[in-house]
Amino acid sequence: MKTTILTTGLVGLLVAGATSAAAQDAGFAWVGSVEVGVDSTLRADDQAAEVTDAYISAEAAFEAALSDRITAFGAMSLESVTDAEDDRAFEDMGLYVSALGLRFGFGDTTVSVGKLNPVFGVAWDAAPGFYGTSLAGDYELSEMIGVTVETPVGAAGGTLSFAAFYADDTALSNSIGNKRGRNSVAAGGVGNTGKLNNVALQYTQDFGDTTAWVGARHLSAGVGGSFDETGVVAGASHDFGNGISMIGELAHFTNAGGEDADATYATLGGAYALDDWTFSATATLIDAESNTDSMIALGVDRALTENVEVNFGLARFDVGGEKSTALGLAAVVSF
Repeated sequence: MKTTILTTGLVGLLVAGATSAAAQDAGFAWVGSVEVGVDSTLRADDQAAEVTDAYISAEAAFEAALSDRITAFGAMSLESVTDAEDDRAFEDMGLYVSALGLRFGFGDTTVSVGKLNPVFGVAWDAAPGFYGTSLAGDYELSEMIGVTVETPVGAAGGTLSFAAFYADDTALSNSIGNKRGRNSVAAGGVGNTGKLNNVALQYTQDFGDTTAWVGARHLSAGVGGSFDETGVVAGASHDFGNGISMIGELAHFTNAGGEDADATYATLGGAYALDDWTFSATATLIDAESNTDSMIALGVDRALTENVEVNFGLARFDVGGEKSTALGLAAVVSF
């Protein structure tokens, strides 16, 4: 019942967006996607982790021009808001606001305020394949309250991104339907400070078919924490022009996660596009002081139409000293 209500609400939002998007002079645009899939851990050293999760997720984002310099933006997500602890099918669904705010344009510089996703690293989003982002996703910065600035730098056309932020602790951190719970400063954790004392900086530069980036971040200790986290990241991606592309990224964290331990993430991924098919392989290695985690993943994607694709993935994980094998299959519809 919850799933039906939430899906209906999201469809209503998309229909409203489509109606508004048709009026181009109103300066409204939206995009969205729906994914239906199965993520199954086939074998694991810990048999309790052998879980099959049939899921549905949806995202919708909009931008609305309020004036020639001011734009409102927002995004909503519908998904299972808790991790699967046992086999489940389309359960624990929650709808929440993942971004909401205003963007101001000053020439080629944009300043955004509100709930947003600061820029730090790329592999957590761009590593290819169904499981390609699984471990790099550990250092994604998302659902933060703050301000970001993006501005071009130099004649070469590089982009500098800066953000000051803290983890969302407003009512928007909760969800409708299955509630994931409202965040609070009392929950602790690096970056969850209620103050703009967390920062991220990243510079991105294109060199023809190659894109390179370098960044840094500082997350302040939360309530009960003793250590601030400091991180640096560098990476590059390249399109060889013959259907082959690659991405590599290295990220190092001092006092990772606010703990008295460092961690280094190394991700390398490659993809080969052939007509409507894309074949990919991605590997991530995490070198921490207490253990070394790894993932090796293979992926096959097939575009059925311009807006519909099917994704298949197979991955081998070694995390926390326990090995597991996962298989995933999903259909994605984009709007």
